[in-house]
Amino acid sequence: MLSKNVYNLEKLEQIPTRNGYGEGLVDAGAADENVVVLCADLTDSTRSNMFKERFLDRFIEMGIQEQNMMGVAAGLAMAGKVPFVSSYAVFSPGRNWDQLRVSVCYSDANVKIAGAHTGVSVGPDGATHQALEDIAITRVLPGITVIVPCDYNETKKATIAAAKMKGPVYLRFTREKTPVFTTDDTPFEIGKALVLREGADVTITAIGPLVHEALLAAHELEKEKISVEVINSHTVKPLDEETLLKSFTKTGAVVTVEEHQIFAGFGGAIAEFASKNIPVPIEMIGMPDEFGISGEPGELLAHFGMTKKEIKQAVKKVLKRKK
Repeated sequence: MLSKNVYNLEKLEQIPTRNGYGEGLVDAGAADENVVVLCADLTDSTRSNMFKERFLDRFIEMGIQEQNMMGVAAGLAMAGKVPFVSSYAVFSPGRNWDQLRVSVCYSDANVKIAGAHTGVSVGPDGATHQALEDIAITRVLPGITVIVPCDYNETKKATIAAAKMKGPVYLRFTREKTPVFTTDDTPFEIGKALVLREGADVTITAIGPLVHEALLAAHELEKEKISVEVINSHTVKPLDEETLLKSFTKTGAVVTVEEHQIFAGFGGAIAEFASKNIPVPIEMIGMPDEFGISGEPGELLAHFGMTKKEIKQAVKKVLKRKK
């Protein structure tokens, strides 16, 4: 049964998740004068321009120097500010991971890192700009929270929530327009996964805009008498272990879905959790140990097997293993 917190899955409005980040920054800045935003010459692309237009005196254009930007943000945090650093994820946290590790996480600095243009759906920009390793390199760092919102609404809520919590946070979002399938009233709480569809045979737990593909797959599988539970695990670290354990115990089979490398990403996090708490068969949908290529976003998702078609295949495969 589809949750009341999700729109009908057909004919949805499509808005980039990065727009939710920009609007969330404005709301966070209005609520707290200590919120400041730094950007590395990608103000329009990351939608940081929304904050700049409203709070110019709290916006810092750093230029193309992501490593320095992270260090400056750490200093601002130590002075009581709530800094958001904005760039493409291949550059931040990709290029400035050392500063993230030492200046931010080791120091437990209250810095929020916004990684834009993640996954293969960046499209024609190609492999150099398609961040597919960022979840892995952030979730391994002690003390950081990793959030991957599913749509525009959730990205806005996640940005506002990140501003209110203490400690390092990594926010991951995409470039292209994606379906908006949650509502203004859909609950969002950092660390609390949301069951979007109840089922009994298999659990699909997904992150980012691919949650929508998981819901479409579950809807079609229902016609084949396969009951699928769909969980939006927007917080990759810390995982909502209580919700996951309850679902895995009920269904006994799991499919993970992410627009990221399978190795050490969200699927890896779920496998770590399951192996320790409730060993169940797991199939993973994600990037199969490859770099991306240039192409249209939808074509690339299909090429690398991250659409409802492949999710349905993974469900049937894991059900055979379960039996």
